[in-house]
Amino acid sequence: MSAPRGEKTLVHFLRHGEVHNPEGILYGRLPGYRLSDKGDQQAKLVAEFLSGHDVARVISSPLQRAQETARPLGAMFQVDVATDDRLIEADNRFEGLKVSVGDGALRSPRHWPKLWNPFAPSWGEPYLEIAHRMLGAAHRARAAAAGREAVCVSHQLPIWTLRRYVEGKPMWHDPRRRECSLASLTTLVFRGEELVRVAYVEPAGGTDPRVTGA
Repeated sequence: MSAPRGEKTLVHFLRHGEVHNPEGILYGRLPGYRLSDKGDQQAKLVAEFLSGHDVARVISSPLQRAQETARPLGAMFQVDVATDDRLIEADNRFEGLKVSVGDGALRSPRHWPKLWNPFAPSWGEPYLEIAHRMLGAAHRARAAAAGREAVCVSHQLPIWTLRRYVEGKPMWHDPRRRECSLASLTTLVFRGEELVRVAYVEPAGGTDPRVTGA
């Protein structure tokens, strides 16, 4: 059931907390990547930050780091954490490699066949597909929490792509300029079914978007 016209619903997109990744690889959708001790603390900080809010639904990507970030919220609001596969990390052909933004690793000729089109991008899931699945997850969460709030736990690139899409900006971008820190909240504000505003806050502080494996 959709929210009545004019009824305000908030859908928060929460990026997971810091991950235990001593190898510094781009882990993407690989299994077994859990939160670090700092990431656990970040997840608790976000739950405390939202403690006065009217959260009716907590929904997570299926990946371990997102599920662990969602748990303190589920406990705080006494709701079961649901899973939506549309919130998963973007597919990436560099998954499992040690590749950081700006470190020169992508200058290797062996990677060039993957890099021919930065606008799609050619090395991974198309931006438009990411945006559409994330917007679908947003509207499902909005309908489920009509008149209240929902938290969707996801990943940096999907959240940033969704934000650029709903703000009418080109989805190709410089990864070094993403405004989506660890444990940050990107909030879509709806009136009825209409998106009226996007807000952003960093309850656990800012982090460097260039760090792979964060």
